[in-house]
Amino acid sequence: MASRLQIQGDESVILCITHSNLKSFRADVRFSLQMTVEAVKEKLWKKCGTSVNSMCLELYDDTGAKISDLSDNLRPLGFYSPLNGYRLHVIDLDPSSVTSGGWLEDTSLVEKYKISEEAFDKLDGTFRKFKGKITHQNPSAHETKISDNYMEDLCANIKVGDRCQVEPGEKRGLVKFVGQAETLAPGLWVGVQYDEPLGKHDGMVKGTRYFDCPPLHGAMVRPDKVKVGNYPERDPFEEEEEEEEEEI
Repeated sequence: MASRLQIQGDESVILCITHSNLKSFRADVRFSLQMTVEAVKEKLWKKCGTSVNSMCLELYDDTGAKISDLSDNLRPLGFYSPLNGYRLHVIDLDPSSVTSGGWLEDTSLVEKYKISEEAFDKLDGTFRKFKGKITHQNPSAHETKISDNYMEDLCANIKVGDRCQVEPGEKRGLVKFVGQAETLAPGLWVGVQYDEPLGKHDGMVKGTRYFDCPPLHGAMVRPDKVKVGNYPERDPFEEEEEEEEEEI
């Protein structure tokens, strides 16, 4: 419930502000009870855009019942006995007001500035001209778009089921996928199931499953990193024996 205030000292009240033209506008604003109605309108003009001379104010209590019109600009706000939580409704009487027409709330009603490609090309200081200048000075700075068949030729001899070795690191495994990957960059990719947990996933990349393998055994690599052939799974005990023989 609202709490009653007296017009003494520097007492103030917080009112909910609504507007006749701005349906979504609501704001809680603190006012001194010593302020004149004209000063209240000045403060509201800065918040909602309605000019003082075109503004009428209505005071409503916290149940929605109208209390009064604030029609006398020279009277203090406290004369109308507003309480915390009361609503102060702004009515804009200017048909050509900046708040009319709804375009402050619905930007689709605002006419957009349009310029032709020919006219835009004649403008100086645009990003398009800056980018063209940089590209002309340093052609390598202009990134070439990767085609959908990038490295397709390198996949000619790579088939699902082939044993392979992946560089760098001479990581061995089994080819599980060959093709384009919609969640990765354009071009061809090879999905590999490593013999050891040297991968990054289980065959699922960015929500799309390309193959199945144990966790941390899967990787998607470019074809130029893959060699297929006689790359059997390494025997860790064999490596230990070789190291022992070197120590003899």
